[in-house]
Amino acid sequence: MTTHPFLADIVGLRHHPGRRERLAARAVLEGLAVTDSRVPSGGAVELDVTLEAVDGAIVVSGTVTAPWEGECRRCLGPVVGGLEVTLEELFVEEPEEGEAYPVEGERIDLEPLAREAVVLALPLAPLCRPDCAGLCEVCGADRNAGPCGCDPPPGDPRWAALDVLRESP
Repeated sequence: MTTHPFLADIVGLRHHPGRRERLAARAVLEGLAVTDSRVPSGGAVELDVTLEAVDGAIVVSGTVTAPWEGECRRCLGPVVGGLEVTLEELFVEEPEEGEAYPVEGERIDLEPLAREAVVLALPLAPLCRPDCAGLCEVCGADRNAGPCGCDPPPGDPRWAALDVLRESP
């Protein structure tokens, strides 16, 4: 029987408050996505943490890293990147919802912690670059490649009074 690399044995820690152990693990976690960003299929999530025994609990601190990919929100082109999230969480016998993670016997499962950290760090609206010009509203051409030659769409008359301010010196 194989165990998941994010399962940590805490037998030695629980009986020695103040003791620390380091855990470095790597695993492929499927289904990590939010809006147009996701960890690519087969992309490994890496966990590098220190587990520290405190009175009746285990404090987990360190980092989780993962690659991500997505679609630019302006030009729909591919975007790739990496993320690194700093962690500091508590594992206890009887956690309250949203306050801590559970200790399961003589182990703690760090996978839910890693999943949550990665999903919360994924960009909601990725950009291929900060000054991405996006697509033309008329013909759909990529404005990053150059002007398309279309006339700009007419402005919204409700904003006409504010357009005057843009033209002022």
